[in-house]
Amino acid sequence: MAAKPEIPVALTIAGSDSSSGAGIQADLKTFGALGVYGLTAITCIVAETPGRVSEIEGVSPGMVCAQIEVLFKSFPVAAIKTGLLFSGDIVSAVAQTLRTHAATAAIPLVIDPVMVATSGDLLLRDDTVEAYERELFPIAALITPNLGEAARLLGEPIEDLPAMRRAGAMLTEKYRVPVLLKGGHLSGQDAIDLLFLAGQVVEFSEPFSRGINTHGTGCTYSAAITAGLASGLSLEEAVRRAKQFVTATIAQHLSWETASGASLRALNHSPAIP
Repeated sequence: MAAKPEIPVALTIAGSDSSSGAGIQADLKTFGALGVYGLTAITCIVAETPGRVSEIEGVSPGMVCAQIEVLFKSFPVAAIKTGLLFSGDIVSAVAQTLRTHAATAAIPLVIDPVMVATSGDLLLRDDTVEAYERELFPIAALITPNLGEAARLLGEPIEDLPAMRRAGAMLTEKYRVPVLLKGGHLSGQDAIDLLFLAGQVVEFSEPFSRGINTHGTGCTYSAAITAGLASGLSLEEAVRRAKQFVTATIAQHLSWETASGASLRALNHSPAIP
């Protein structure tokens, strides 16, 4: 009997979302949908529902690193992503651990610099952002900020596509790593993202699903990119497939009615991708 092909393995280092629409839960659903076995290192526990963050409690930096260490000893990790890292201490600890394991093995690292929840809740303090810039960004294969996060990193607003192009160029110049700038908050019929890679700018565009209030799109997008890299796709190929995947999770979203009669929506992480 022929041996079964080995399933790629990816690691997500992020927070746990009690509503399962974002964070670790969204990452694992995405990995599974795209044929990748997912590992987790939990950085914090978030009590939330779509549109509202109720409470966040961090895991100790030592425990975060212990999770990462034991996984590297046992699994052939092929790609890594980070999501919500909660504190500067955790960012520093994760960066040190990944330098020891991932950097020497040339394992690609996708950083989703989660700073603000979809609800608008601020998730990171300024000192934590500085730790990202100083310790984690330099070892990234890709950084995936949305417009709000990019504006915070640059200290200026980004209001249209030309401003996106300028901002992406500034970010790549500042951090010296590839950047995927996500333009989902711009007006228009299409959701446009720009990949700044090796001096080139690649545009990705998909129809915008307006009026669907959900969360976890950034987590899902970066997890899908990570799954692609773990499966051997190039960075551009991984982003292209991930863009199609996250667009489908939004368009084919799930919905319920709450006890109060309000609509509750969540991404569908098992969509039929065209």
